[in-house]
Amino acid sequence: MDRTEFIIATAILLFGAFCLGFVTHWVVSRLSHVSKADLSELDSMAEALHDAEEARDAARTELKEEEGRLHGRLKEAEAELKAAMEGLQSARRETEELRAFISKQNMGST
Repeated sequence: MDRTEFIIATAILLFGAFCLGFVTHWVVSRLSHVSKADLSELDSMAEALHDAEEARDAARTELKEEEGRLHGRLKEAEAELKAAMEGLQSARRETEELRAFISKQNMGST
């Protein structure tokens, strides 16, 4: 193989590599091409996602407000329960005192 044949073989090899690269690039760009319909669909999906995030944030805020209201009602109910329990204990104590007094009166009259 002389110098001219080597240069021609190298040129053909490089041209073949160039053509293979060009065809590969063309195929990849065709396969990964994004159409306008796809772009509009992506835009609508992004808008729907944004709306869903806003709805989620609003729901979280509403949940925290409701949780605060319920917590307040729970504290009120606990305070009422505590007052009722104290009243019940006082009534039981008074009942026991009255029973003791009545039984003492009954013992004294017999």
